[in-house]
Amino acid sequence: MRIHAKRGVIPIAAAVFAAGLGMLAGYVLGRALVLRHAEYKLDGYAIRIRREAETAATVARATLATVNSSTYPYCSEAEIAWFRRLIYESEYLKDGGHMRDGRIGCSGTLGRPTTSDAEYRPAFTAKDGTRLYLNLPPLLMESQTVVSIQKGDSFVVYSPFNLNDLGSESMHFTVTETDNPSGRTGRLVGELASADTWILTREGNVRAGNSLYVTRCSTIYPSCMTAFISEAEVLRTNRGDLRAYIGLCGAFGALFGVACSLIYRRRRSMDQQLRRAIRKDRLRVVYQPIVDLGNRRIVGAEALVRWTDDDGIAVGPDVFVKVAEERGFVGEITGLMVRHVLDECGPLFKARLGFRVNVNIAAADLSDPKFLPMLDEALVRDGVAAESLGIEITESYTARMQVAKDAILRLRERGHKVHIDDFGTGYSSLAYLHDLSVDGIKIDRAFTKAIGTGSVTVSIIPQILSMAAALKLQVTVEGIETVEQADYFAASEETILAQGWLFGRPVPAAAFHQMLAEEELKAGAELVTS
Repeated sequence: MRIHAKRGVIPIAAAVFAAGLGMLAGYVLGRALVLRHAEYKLDGYAIRIRREAETAATVARATLATVNSSTYPYCSEAEIAWFRRLIYESEYLKDGGHMRDGRIGCSGTLGRPTTSDAEYRPAFTAKDGTRLYLNLPPLLMESQTVVSIQKGDSFVVYSPFNLNDLGSESMHFTVTETDNPSGRTGRLVGELASADTWILTREGNVRAGNSLYVTRCSTIYPSCMTAFISEAEVLRTNRGDLRAYIGLCGAFGALFGVACSLIYRRRRSMDQQLRRAIRKDRLRVVYQPIVDLGNRRIVGAEALVRWTDDDGIAVGPDVFVKVAEERGFVGEITGLMVRHVLDECGPLFKARLGFRVNVNIAAADLSDPKFLPMLDEALVRDGVAAESLGIEITESYTARMQVAKDAILRLRERGHKVHIDDFGTGYSSLAYLHDLSVDGIKIDRAFTKAIGTGSVTVSIIPQILSMAAALKLQVTVEGIETVEQADYFAASEETILAQGWLFGRPVPAAAFHQMLAEEELKAGAELVTS
């Protein structure tokens, strides 16, 4: 009896021991793989930062050469106006002007400042005499790091909004500059990294202090870009994969567990989940009202796509749309949105003439030969006029000018209204809008947030409104959250449309229809009482 019992215990103990070894092997292997993958992502991130930094620096220096060749009288009104035109046409720069002996003489946004007696010292000086200043007080913009570069008696300011495009949910970056002739190094932009100077100034991949660092140095300028992340953050953001490695390796052994984990990773990858969600029509469309600021009545809406993955986690459209673009199936999301909008708002379009719902399209849609036929077929099938379905194109998507220009022309020929979304974040210029021949622009929420803060960003808004009026463009303002912001734009002589939480958050179709019905009842009651 005892022998049989012992024989029964040994296999169980061996199985438990083997499972324990497998789980340990799964943890070690899984940890190594996720850290390796994190290094790969960091490398791509560092290269991207270096590319953007070198491009911005090259543009800045070219603009400095142009400013230094000015034939206008020093800091005259004509020269200041020229500065504004020059900077407004630049993607990477937000200001420029003259500076002598550390004192700002004038700039495109400041004009001739009253604090011109203030003397500022450069943070870094290059071999060719170029000076870099950090966060000059007159040029500060909210919490953004502002970098100014001076050559001769002229200076320009990098756009702090461009840094937003470099942001990452978990990865961090810092740009290190070397001063000449002292050889001192220090942080130029980005987050402060707790790493030795040699890590931040030498090309390569390093693991130090429980963190991963990837440094890529410029071959043009005396600066290095370091992307970094702590091992704890890597393990936290990949804890699902890590648990899968442990579980699979514990059940089937280390070698077999690796093969199974790869299958698991593929089945659980975002693009596979997203494809299944599209096939099964699991993406939702919500509607955010667009109002006329003149009478605060709802005149349209923006359709926004939403997705919750298989784990019940809401994934932002900026994430999953990018995945669909990279994998080549973003057109399926666009088609799904169009079907939902026409199904859910078809009766509304017929009942309210002139009511329009805007749909965002991706860059790939502009060059997709199936996009326009799909749009035409859907409209004919549901008996909806093209003018009822507006098209929004993010400003950065129009960088491929000829493709965007041709696509916009075909859309407008069919009767669609085309708007440039997120206007003012980098590519905007008068000639740019004139060539695209769009119907309207949507002012980015970064400008709306600046109202009432005293930021110099507010000074740009009248110029945008004036430019839009000159080109007869319909202006829509994003991100209206306060009455003060709404009143600021409502004071314009032109018709301004707006959307934001002050007027309503994005809601499902049923709730949006209820919102319209309540507005109609309120309007009817006001008419009776008057």
